[in-house]
Amino acid sequence: MSEIDKVLAEVEGCLDSSLERLFALLRIPSISTDPAHAEDCRAAADWCAQLLRDMGFEASTRETSGLPMVVAHHPAATPDAPHVLFYGHYDVQPPDPLELWNSDPFEPRRETHEGRERIVARGAADDKGQLMTFIEACRAWKTVTGGLPVEVTILLEGEEESGSRSLGPFLDAHADELACDLALVCDTGMWNAETPAITTRLRGLVHDEVVVTGPSMDLHSGMFGGPAHNPIHILARIVAALHDANGVVTLPGFYDGVPELHPEQRREWDALGLDEAQWLARIGQASAAGEKGRTILEKIWARPTCDVNGIIGGYTGEGTKTVIPSRATAKVSFRLIGEQDPMAIRDAFRKFVRDHLPEGCGAEFFSHGASPAIEIPADSPPLAKARKALEEEFGRPPVHLGCGGSIPIVESFKRVLGMDSLLIGFGLDDDRIHSPNEKYELSSFRHGTRSWARILAALAE
Repeated sequence: MSEIDKVLAEVEGCLDSSLERLFALLRIPSISTDPAHAEDCRAAADWCAQLLRDMGFEASTRETSGLPMVVAHHPAATPDAPHVLFYGHYDVQPPDPLELWNSDPFEPRRETHEGRERIVARGAADDKGQLMTFIEACRAWKTVTGGLPVEVTILLEGEEESGSRSLGPFLDAHADELACDLALVCDTGMWNAETPAITTRLRGLVHDEVVVTGPSMDLHSGMFGGPAHNPIHILARIVAALHDANGVVTLPGFYDGVPELHPEQRREWDALGLDEAQWLARIGQASAAGEKGRTILEKIWARPTCDVNGIIGGYTGEGTKTVIPSRATAKVSFRLIGEQDPMAIRDAFRKFVRDHLPEGCGAEFFSHGASPAIEIPADSPPLAKARKALEEEFGRPPVHLGCGGSIPIVESFKRVLGMDSLLIGFGLDDDRIHSPNEKYELSSFRHGTRSWARILAALAE
């Protein structure tokens, strides 16, 4: 029996004890956004650090201005092996509304649904189940061989679900310690339960808030309606003008640096056979918005977008109040692709707003962050090794997916630590992350652990 076969056998033989450890972590209500759970978050960090120390890692919790980080190091069994940084987060979303849970969100349980066994608890998929697949893969390697095939650093944060406010300063302060050859991020998903995936592209993000100001005070709409500028009307016209009739964003220069999808990538995504009508029906829609002539997968993985996430203005309470408000606010986000410059997009949006203001009206702007798009080169050697390892585990090649959302930590790893990332996760679209009755398929946990064991071996080759 080969070394990797022995490691995989260890994973299988210890699956129940691996789940016991996962369940112990899931029982800790580490809700980072709620100050009432700050001690629970610290307890989760301490639990992770002790688990890693028990496995032979040099591990500790590190204080920050917010919640602690967990940092652990383990040498490779052989000299000159690659050095990887694994990133995950031990904090979770609030479980509310509690009445929609079928069981206690912090008392994990196993249940069978349509013939498939699953783990149900807050954090089961996001991200405790995912990070434990990597840790349990390391445990199997340690048990069988006494070491790890690559040098491993682990970084677990406790504020991912509440803005990661301490992460940037921590990376800056500990860059020398955390810089590695490659980052591994397990906060993504598969195409389906039988098809693994590697996320090779992440859209960037610009968040901006605009406050349009008009009259110097709120006005009676009967006495002033007509001649007085209404900031809600102004803002509505601006919002409407951000897209043309074909769903194209109208900001000048918006598409600078946006490449067309490579034909080979288009063929791979087309071969996935997404039923667009079914996809739309799942969200209660009968037709697709966005750029005409683009597929749904292309729109969410390979095209930039502009969305208004909220509009506030005037009286919004019960009943009526005939008022012309003095100000109106919109929160706007842009998802970016390719070489789009986040600051250029933000500046173009602000100029667009100002150019559409009537004389005597003004606008204030508040930035809520910006990050560029990320794409892993198709010829990346670590990508090829991970692809081979996943194909050996699942019996079919992984799909190279895009991600409609943004994972700012990946950009930070590149900018601050100078390293690329491999984004390999085992979640599924129906895992109900951030929702009541969050679950993680037992097959995801099992295949995830086995896959990481294979990937560690492949990266060492």
